[in-house]
Amino acid sequence: MNASDLPHGAPEILAIEAQVLGIRRGPEFDVKNPLVLGPVQSPKNTVDGFVKQFLAELNMGQGVSLARSTVNDQYLALARTVRNYLMARWLESNRRIFESRPKMVGYLSAEYLLGRQLDNNLLATDLQKIAEEALESCGISLRTLRSQEVEPGLGNGGLGRLAACFIDSLATLRVPSIGYGIRYEYGIFRQTFVDGAQIEQPDTWLTLGNPWEFPHPEHSVRVDFGGHTEKYIDDKAVQRARWVPSWNVIGVPYNYMVPGFENGWVNTLRLWSAEATHAFDLGIFNSGDYAEAVRAQTFAQNITKVLYPEDSTPQGKELRLQQQYFFVACSIRDVLNHMEEGFDVHDLPDRIAFQLNDTHPVIAVPELMRILVDEYFLDFDEAWEITSRCFNYTCHTLLPEALETWEVDLLGRLLPRHMEIIDQINTHFCAKIRKLFPGDEMRVRAMSIISDYPVRAVRMAHLATLAASKVNGVAELHSQLLRDKVLPEFAEIWPERFTNVTNGVTPRRFVRLSNPRLSELITDAIGVGWLTDLERLRELEPFADDEEFRTSFAEIKAQNKASFADILARRDGIVLPQGHMLDCMVKRLHEYKRQSLKILHIVTMYEKLIHGRVTVDEVTPRTFVFGAKAAPGYYMAKEIIHLINAVGSTINADKRVNDVMRVIFPPNYNVTLAEHLIPAADLSEQISLAGKEASGTGNMKFALNGALTIGTDDGANVEIRELVGDDHFFLFGMSEPEVEALLAGGYHPSAFYESNADLKAAMELIASGVFSNGDHSAFESVVSNLLYEDRFMALADYESYMTTQAQVDAKYADQASWIHSAILNVARTGFFSSDRSMREYISNIWGVTSL
Repeated sequence: MNASDLPHGAPEILAIEAQVLGIRRGPEFDVKNPLVLGPVQSPKNTVDGFVKQFLAELNMGQGVSLARSTVNDQYLALARTVRNYLMARWLESNRRIFESRPKMVGYLSAEYLLGRQLDNNLLATDLQKIAEEALESCGISLRTLRSQEVEPGLGNGGLGRLAACFIDSLATLRVPSIGYGIRYEYGIFRQTFVDGAQIEQPDTWLTLGNPWEFPHPEHSVRVDFGGHTEKYIDDKAVQRARWVPSWNVIGVPYNYMVPGFENGWVNTLRLWSAEATHAFDLGIFNSGDYAEAVRAQTFAQNITKVLYPEDSTPQGKELRLQQQYFFVACSIRDVLNHMEEGFDVHDLPDRIAFQLNDTHPVIAVPELMRILVDEYFLDFDEAWEITSRCFNYTCHTLLPEALETWEVDLLGRLLPRHMEIIDQINTHFCAKIRKLFPGDEMRVRAMSIISDYPVRAVRMAHLATLAASKVNGVAELHSQLLRDKVLPEFAEIWPERFTNVTNGVTPRRFVRLSNPRLSELITDAIGVGWLTDLERLRELEPFADDEEFRTSFAEIKAQNKASFADILARRDGIVLPQGHMLDCMVKRLHEYKRQSLKILHIVTMYEKLIHGRVTVDEVTPRTFVFGAKAAPGYYMAKEIIHLINAVGSTINADKRVNDVMRVIFPPNYNVTLAEHLIPAADLSEQISLAGKEASGTGNMKFALNGALTIGTDDGANVEIRELVGDDHFFLFGMSEPEVEALLAGGYHPSAFYESNADLKAAMELIASGVFSNGDHSAFESVVSNLLYEDRFMALADYESYMTTQAQVDAKYADQASWIHSAILNVARTGFFSSDRSMREYISNIWGVTSL
């Protein structure tokens, strides 16, 4: 059946999809039958019950005996056992949602950086001790099986980790919600280093099986692409448009359980995988053209192969747009397919609140419009009224280049009907602006959804802002700059649309699971309950002056460092020195985050030591820890990674300094490694240029685990500093207004280079080839970029940064004072719980309730 043969009414579409996909409805069960309505029973919550379930999964699920089982067999059986304990809660939660038909949250995100699932699910079910004892009785170590789990390759950085924290909190708050995203077969990439340079390898996270997912091909959705549109007159003599696509794929849903913390509630994360509508052509295969026989399947599966395909080529750009449309089209259709028979689509805003997690899912706006206009036959204004009440938009950036745009030619070729709808939305919108501001064509050009220069392109942030009921930033400063500088014309017309929700992190994973020793100390001090009421950490403040508590706190930090050292040795063969301050900068590699400023600090220390300007005895011993991936096509970011590794190799091999300086950069930094590093860290580097970081969440995790922060007044740093106090935060650098003033007056980085002898010496040392076996040109691109462009003003903030690092040294030398500040950081950062963030979304944006 060709796409052009398909009817265009919604019921008919669903019927055709059912035929194409081979879907059959289940039988209509007698609801009076007790077997139909009876609750699903969990396995017994005892050691014996757990052992029986585990052995049943090992024998019947994996098909092996305990004696012949591998570690992977045991891990899969354990995961399915824990999954079975969650199953009854999940089915009961779904039953309650089905019966009560509440308004739900549909969280649309291109990535979810989940981390390992086993420990999180054991914690949610309160099965940790039972599982450990049960496995011990079988002669198996839980620690061994933990290490067997492969972290899902479903995210990259802060955006994906935030989404994972948010769905965790929604389940903990018992809010009916569903997360929608993509099931990437190979993640973003697995990072390796060859001669210090980043090399990208496929992240084969699915190779050994994924026991946490439930594929449901019977709920697959067809997604169309390409083709053309045509006009026709309906039976009411109304001219309408229909999309005649040229190709399509099938979206197969994979469900993941998202359990709340010890509350019996389990939500769903639904990730979509692309398959061909007709995966295999037997006739072509029999003719001998085997590659052509499966070409359609290969082409379709490319859509969900990798997260953020490299987009420096036209093909890469098109694949990214295919990805974005694929998952939102699947998700919106899924929501509509699960509405009850006879549902009035006018009530859709009362049943779903879609949250657009940045601009990646914004193509959902014209997709919902297309369905309402072309399939439900609503008029345009009626459809827009529904659509604009369904969507809300979170902006996660201040960088103009990060505000996504799609060229009109590409969007029109791939999604012709959507481009028509966007054009119509924009025509109505521009007419409204002209009416409000007669004669102000510059304002119209600035606000238009479609820009004309340098090429005609759709501004997705403008479309999202126009369609959303609420638009939020993710930290107080970020939200202010979003209103004042990124979208000022929109904020002037609709000030009530803009709000702030400062990000947060889940304390279950990033305190309880990652730092069990500190968690136990906190519970001993203030009692239970703080994991779901993190502001109770304030009760720790008096303990900052308690000598016994401070001693225990310091011992825990030392034990966490030892644990991290053990992980590094086993994972990467890296030896972590003892007795060093752990100075950590772990975040996505981007110039605005200024890893370049950190490396200038390290090179300055090294230059002073090797030239005798300071002695080893005068230096506070530090190990500098980096963790970062650079986008495959981001040349400068990859050059900075290469420089960090080169500097580290030189310093680590230099016996003159390596008692007091080490640089380590473990490859492929991920959530699993973060859970070991963050509890061990002493100093958190949050050094982005003021006015460039939206929020950050690593800053929150470090502070909650007792690291002190050195940072600029940027993103959520501002709120961290205000909460913990200036005496317990190392502030440096220009403020955002000072940055703007320097830019306005003309920024010349070479002037800062010439006027600061330490800076000049550090940059000359890099240029001299000391870190590149005498090759003077090896890092010329980095040096020249800093010297002649330095877009993010690392040289302007260098002197302030170095001065503040000296204050860090002095503070660390007084360990009593340092531990006092570290405890106060923990006590005063309970605000940064993702539970609090979700409560603000619930009350100020979504209007949903807990069940």
